Amino acid sequence: MASTDSTRDRIVAAAQAEFARHGIAGARVDRIAKAARTSKERVYAYFRSKEKLYGFVAARELAVAAEAIHLDPTDLPAYAGQMFDYFAAHPDRYRFIAWGRLELGSDTEPSADEADPYGEAIRCKAEWIRQAQEAGDLDPTWDPTDVLALVTQIATTWLDQPELGCLPRDATDPATVARRAAVVRAVHTLFPPADSS
Repeated sequence: MASTDSTRDRIVAAAQAEFARHGIAGARVDRIAKAARTSKERVYAYFRSKEKLYGFVAARELAVAAEAIHLDPTDLPAYAGQMFDYFAAHPDRYRFIAWGRLELGSDTEPSADEADPYGEAIRCKAEWIRQAQEAGDLDPTWDPTDVLALVTQIATTWLDQPELGCLPRDATDPATVARRAAVVRAVHTLFPPADSS
């Protein structure tokens, strides 16, 4: 049984932290190498460029998130609640993904040898929503991409707008519990679960 390459693992962990903190453009390979206790040359031996390294880490981050956040198109409020919970517990992972969305954007087409983990994840989720609509489990008047965009934006609104946290709350629950409840309620209002009456 082969042992894992701890240098490579350290590079990936250091890169995740560096990209979450500084984005793709602001990340420095020398800082990644230093945090991983290795050399820049070793980083480039594993990953040909900073962008390739980001792509590798992004694919891993999306896989981890997909394990924690299960999209059931027939129960979008539960999906929004899971997304809120996951990113509230891991704001660094949300920042990592947000940097990729900002810097890579929809205008950037990956080359033939590059994976597009974000695009592929979105296409799969939109297709699941479309299938739920065709099965009569979800309102078919919405475009699946709009459904996905709205649910995601509602679920992550507190991460995108932390300045709202300074406003007073009338809720008796602690802020995080009240915010999660508001997320679930908003998504339920727009996209009630298939089994709700």
